[in-house]
Amino acid sequence: MALGVKGAEPRVPLGAAVGAAFGLDLLWPIFLLLGAETVRVHVGDTAFTNLAFDSYPWSHGLVAVVVWSVLAGCVARVAYGSWRVGGLLGTLVASHWVLDYTTHRPDLPLWPEGPEVGLGLWNSIAGTIVVEGALLAGCLWFYTRTSSPRDRTGRWALVALVAFTGLIWVTQPWSPPPPNAEAVAWGALILWLLPPWARWIEAHRH
Repeated sequence: MALGVKGAEPRVPLGAAVGAAFGLDLLWPIFLLLGAETVRVHVGDTAFTNLAFDSYPWSHGLVAVVVWSVLAGCVARVAYGSWRVGGLLGTLVASHWVLDYTTHRPDLPLWPEGPEVGLGLWNSIAGTIVVEGALLAGCLWFYTRTSSPRDRTGRWALVALVAFTGLIWVTQPWSPPPPNAEAVAWGALILWLLPPWARWIEAHRH
């Protein structure tokens, strides 16, 4: 989604777009480590993941996501001097919840202690790969049609980013489960590398 938005509106910084698209998952491990949210290693929770998301209302609850989206949009408006850029970045934050609603089983809370929703695409490995893979491929195609590398770094840093995130994503159903919830939280902090990585890519592309 970040690549698609960048392709549609060049004024949106790619690093900020990636940060917004991953925003909820950037917050999630912090809340886990603080003890405000919980996750459990549960082999076979869905076909695609071995994690049971028992409680995450502050990072992934719908009401909280609306707050995070508005906050991100307002901060971006001040930082970049454009309501359009702010609106797009805020929308990217919200888009994460919409996509999670499609993939998760009913475990996404509407508000703390509220009803939980989810369409359960992750119950099908093939369906997940087709739907999410098509979204990734389409947005990547659009981005590469609207930008070009200035040098080898601009080409291969993008290839490496897509390969890195794509490999983590597509191997989930066959990867060994993490040892415990704390390992999940610390491991998820690696996502904080993605926004500066995207900024580095943008610096080497027209």
